[in-house]
Amino acid sequence: MKELLLMPADIWMIFAGFFCGWKLIRRYGNYLLGLEWFIIATSGSNFLVWSALGGDEGSPLYFIAYFFDAFSRSVGVSLILVMGLMRVTHRYKPTPAVDIGVFALGIVAGLYLRQFHGHGLHVVPATFYVVVNALSTVFLAYLSWRLWKIRARGLAVGAALTTAAATAIAVTYDFFPIPGDDEYGTTFYIFALTTWGTQAFVYFLAYRALHDHNVATGAEPTSDERSVARA
Repeated sequence: MKELLLMPADIWMIFAGFFCGWKLIRRYGNYLLGLEWFIIATSGSNFLVWSALGGDEGSPLYFIAYFFDAFSRSVGVSLILVMGLMRVTHRYKPTPAVDIGVFALGIVAGLYLRQFHGHGLHVVPATFYVVVNALSTVFLAYLSWRLWKIRARGLAVGAALTTAAATAIAVTYDFFPIPGDDEYGTTFYIFALTTWGTQAFVYFLAYRALHDHNVATGAEPTSDERSVARA
């Protein structure tokens, strides 16, 4: 039963990542968020293929999965997420060199931190993940406030709840295993994959709402948005 629930959760994350990532790049030209959403979706796709092939822990897909996980937990759904959302909160538009640099940092972090998976609790990297998540949560709380301020109150509440759920997942991940869960953490990953997919979807909606508000108030030029017909 748990495996049957795990697959839809993973497929939801894959869909949300690819769909919203494509929209962010095609419609808004936001490569930071769009590519990170693609990475999340690719991570889910890798997991789906690995599971379909029998879940061999000696498979290269197993190690690739840990790389994607480390990438997103350390830099992706933290620094890259915040920088990408700052496009609509602070009109911050990084140069291509900054885009490349931050993804290069994520790759280095992912390759280094991957080694700490699957060998029991490593307090220092686990604490690092929680700290960067906490710092991101401060900004995401501000994002919810901005949504509330422009009267997108349903989205504000949704973003706040999604952020709270993601924070709970981040803390649970290493420090508080779910009682009665199996050795693979299947129950945990059902909640985690569902939450991560919801993050991709809700933050995309939040981005769109703030962008549209900025255009309506003149804070963002209409020409910044790509043609809706092309999207």
